[in-house]
Parts: sequence; structure tokens; C-alpha cells
Amino acid sequence: SQQGCDPFAQTQRSKLQHRRARINQQINKEMRMRAGAENLFRATSNHKVKETVALELSYVNSNLQLLKEELEELNSSVDVYQNDSESISVPMIPLGLKETKELDLLVPLKDFISEHYGEESVQFEKEIKEFMELRQAMRTPSRNEAGLELLMEYYNQLYFLDSRFFPPTKTLGVFFHWYDSLTGVPSHQRALAFEKGSVLFNLGALHTQIGARQDRASLPGLNQAIDAFQKAAGAFNYLKENFSNAPSLDMSAASLTMLVRLMVAQVQECVFEKMTLLRAQNDFLSRLQLAQEAARVEDVYSLVHQTMSQPHVKDYVPFSWTTMVHVKSEHFKALSHYFAAIALCDCPAPSEAELLEQEKAFLQFHVTMPEGPSLRVLLQDPEERRKLGKAHLKKAIMKHEEAMRIHGLCKILRKMDILQEVLSFAHKRSLSKYSEIDHEEDFFETGEAPDIHPKTHQKPEIKSPNFAQVKVTDLFHRLGPLSVFSAKNKWYPARRVHLMRGENGFGFTLRGDSPVLIAGVIPGGCAAEAGLKEGDYIISVNGKDCKWSKHAEVVQLLKSTGKEGVDIGVITLQGSECPKAADRKAAVMSSGSAVLKGDKENSRKSLMNSKSASTLLVWSKRSKRSKKSTYGGVPFTTVGDNEAMY
Repeated sequence: SQQGCDPFAQTQRSKLQHRRARINQQINKEMRMRAGAENLFRATSNHKVKETVALELSYVNSNLQLLKEELEELNSSVDVYQNDSESISVPMIPLGLKETKELDLLVPLKDFISEHYGEESVQFEKEIKEFMELRQAMRTPSRNEAGLELLMEYYNQLYFLDSRFFPPTKTLGVFFHWYDSLTGVPSHQRALAFEKGSVLFNLGALHTQIGARQDRASLPGLNQAIDAFQKAAGAFNYLKENFSNAPSLDMSAASLTMLVRLMVAQVQECVFEKMTLLRAQNDFLSRLQLAQEAARVEDVYSLVHQTMSQPHVKDYVPFSWTTMVHVKSEHFKALSHYFAAIALCDCPAPSEAELLEQEKAFLQFHVTMPEGPSLRVLLQDPEERRKLGKAHLKKAIMKHEEAMRIHGLCKILRKMDILQEVLSFAHKRSLSKYSEIDHEEDFFETGEAPDIHPKTHQKPEIKSPNFAQVKVTDLFHRLGPLSVFSAKNKWYPARRVHLMRGENGFGFTLRGDSPVLIAGVIPGGCAAEAGLKEGDYIISVNGKDCKWSKHAEVVQLLKSTGKEGVDIGVITLQGSECPKAADRKAAVMSSGSAVLKGDKENSRKSLMNSKSASTLLVWSKRSKRSKKSTYGGVPFTTVGDNEAMY
């Protein structure tokens, strides 16, 4: 079975996860103390006690504040996740994984197996332990393809767990505990959706860590980073669209919107870097394109910054993230003006042949038209080009300085010399260009350069998780086909029927397989005498388990019986006594080891018997029943190809 990382392998990243786990435990303890103190404060009327408790509360609250700051600093340790390459790349923001508590499912699942399925639960201990081992492993996934597959495998396995053990009207009674990735605050719920949502969140977070560690100085590294951040955006977006009422802040709609936008911005930044790698040639049009790409990056980071600054988001997003995003939007705005200036000042005036193409590109380059002569004149006049170039550089330098100023306001970012280095390099480059084109005899007032129109050659995609890529087999396959043996179906206790073969056979028609259905019983025949009913499922023949047996296998077993007759085990689904229902039930999913194909999960208010039903994270599945039943919609009266009389 799949393994998680060795949690004791002391890499930088696992040390971070350990510190995060420790802080989470302390936050948990402080929150319990706070809850106790608040209850006492409300319950007591004694003034002295109230004062003592109020003091205690303020102490606990300041402790919590410190712990949250420590956690924020951890969330800001972006450099630990970056690659070790020598070349300078601007750091990206990765997310820490959500922590979860251990979960013991042995007793609850065994109880359910014996009560609901009527099976010897001891015989399923191996499967339950295997499931728990898989859960344990997915708590520490490795930062690569294998780690992603491990999370996917567990997520897909939850689909089967849900179908087998979570009836729509009742919970298993176990709580799923997860810590908020951003605040460290613990939450717990009985709804399996909370477990699924948290695993999905970690899938997104793991993609961000993989994206952040790529060496973006090379094309393959850049493409892998783009892929990882697009998949991270896809996971957070899927979570936002398919789960609601999450109990923790990191999974709220506002938070997920922010994360999707952050990932899209990081993709856009990688696309800019890719352009700078690919466009080594320094012609006029290439530089205009670079300026527009940079303006596009500035655009998306501005949007992320706005999203992070919203009242209900800014309190729990690490300050260093908000600052870094702000710094990047200013930095890329500076770059867009720098490349505009370079295009104007370092490229020769166009020949007649090039003029039309350059004029066309320049027409759509600025947000508003630059003041002065017409574009055609401007492009052909080196002095006019220098003037506009100088205006762009002036704006670039202002923006570089603004980026450095904001960077300096954040204690955590100040420690990040990589970012500092990138900002100051870009600033110096613009300054030296400015002094190179600045003439002492310039008496004109440098004008205000218009902003550059954002445009990209590669729009970021939001790539939804492809759950079908990791095939899983239902661990609880032995309970029987899911079409019948699921948590939502109820059936009467199994009956054993002894059947003798009459002159006209057994006197029933059979249909379908896994399990085979008794589709019709001939009045007065042997089957009717023995008490078999239309809609019964055959689960054993002469003691041999037939839940998964094909039609032909069951027929073969029946035909091979002699004069002594045959013992048949059957069950009847509750509520399926009318043929129509039996008909429908037989048509549903035939294979229990079917793989989950990105089941659309829609939130709906739950029927769970809980006081806070509205806060539960619940979903309904669109059932994958085909319109056409598996046996071609044969009415009961006719004997179709898949239905034969015995």
C-alpha cells in the first residue's frame, strides 16, 4: 500500500510541519481553556470570580494571538519551499498542509458491518486496518507525483466509504478533526464531506509546494511550475464550487476565491518569466510584448491584493503574503514601464517595411494615447522616442521605489534577501538606463507616461482535479455489489429457501448479474411454493456466495443440482416489493469496483440529526444511473435475451 513520508525525516519542510503541528496543539489547548473560562464568566454572578476570569481570558487571548503570529511566520517561510538553484527567481507563495488528528474507525465500522450488513464484522478487520493505514499515510504525503497520487487514492476511497457506511439520515458518530491551514484553529465535524474537503484542500496545497520548488530558470522547470499552480487553482476552485458551509476559515468561499486568484497570478508570473526566457531577441515588438506581459502580471496581483484586503479576509491572511502580493504588483508595473522604455530607446527607428506592423502594435500598446506627435511620427523620430522612453523610465523608477518601500514594512519579508535582491537589481537597472538617456541639455518637463495595456500570450487555465487518473478498488468489495449492498439501502434478513426442481423447472425467471434478480415467479410453480418472491436477489446457492456472480454462473449452479434439490439464499430490499422498484434497483450501477469519475458534489442542507444542521458540510451526488436499464427495458411479461425462464 502507499506510504506517506517518514515524518521523522528531518528535512526543513518536515520540521516546519512539526512546528505547525505543535502550534496547532497549543492553540487547541488555549481554545479549550478559553471556552471553559467563557462558560464560567457567563455562569457566575460573583463579582470577584468574574474579575479573576476576565483576567484569565485576556491572558489566554494574548497567548492565542502570539501563537497565531508564530503560525503566520511559519506560513510565511516561503523560502524553505523554494528550489536550491543558484539563479535568482522571485519566491512564490506555497501553502502549508492542513493537519488532522488520528482517527480510529475499527469499532464504528465493525458495528455498522454487523448491524447493517448482518456480516461477521471480525472478518473485515483487515480491510478496516488497511483503510486506516491509508489515512495515516496521506497525513504526510511526499512533495511529488507519488504524494499527489496518495491524496487522490484516499479521496477516491472516501467515495466508497461514503456509499458503504454513511446512510443519508444518520452519521457514524465519529468526528473528523482538521486544523485550519492559515489560523491553526481546530474544527471538527461528523460529516464525511469535511474529510473530503480537507483532503482536497491538501491536494491543492501540495500542488503549491511542488510549484514553489521548481527551478524556474529553465524552461522545463517553468512549465512544471505553471502546471502545478494551475492544478492548485483547480483544486481550490473545485472545493469552492462543490462544498459549502465549511467550518474552517481556510475553506470558506472568500478564502478559496483568494487562493484561486493567488494561484492564477503565480501562473501569470511564470508565463512572464517564460517569455523572458524564450524571447532572447531584442527587437521592438518582443519588448512591447514583454511590457504587456508584465502589465498583465501587475493586473492579476492587484486583484489578489484587493481580495486579500477585504474585511473578512485580511484578518487571517498572513501579513507577509499580502505584502508580497502588493510588492509584486508594484514591481511588475515598474517592469512594464521599463520594457516600454527599452523598446523605444534601444531599438532603431523602423524601416518603411516595418513601420506598418510597429504602428499597429503601438496603437494597442498604451491604455491612453501618449501626448505629442502622431504615432507614425513618434516611431520614426529618435528624439520623440527618447522623450517618451524617459517618461516611462521615470514612472518605472517611482514604482521600483514603492515596491522597495512596501517590502521594507514587513519584518518577515525583510529577512528574505532573494526578493530584496531582485527588487534592487531591477531598480538599479532602470536608474542606469535613465542616466544613460538623460541629456544635460534636456529642458523639457518629462511628461506623464500612460500605463501599458495588459496582454498575455498564454492565459492561465484552472485545471480541475482528474480523480479518474488514480484507479482504486473498493476496499470493502466483499460486502457485495454497491447497487444493492450500500448504506442507503435496507433489506430484510437473508432467507434460506430449499427448492426442488419440478417438471417445468424451478418456476422463475432470472435477470441481470451481480447480484442475480428473480424477475418473475410463476404462480403455483416450485419457486412460488418455496416462498420465493419477485424482486428477491440471490446471494448464495448451496452455501456458495453469489453476490458478485454473473448470470451464467448462477444458472450453472442451479442446473447442476440433482434430485435432492438446492438451497438458495435470498434477500429482499425494503421498499422494493413492487416490481417497478426492483426493476430500477437492478438497473443501477452494476459494478462495485467502479472508479469515481469526479462526482459532482452539490451542497444541500442535511438530514443529519444534529442541532446545527445548517453548519454541516453536506453534499448530494448526482446518481450515475443510465436512462436505459441494463437489460434493455424488457417488461416483466416477455422473456428477453438477458432474462430466462428456469
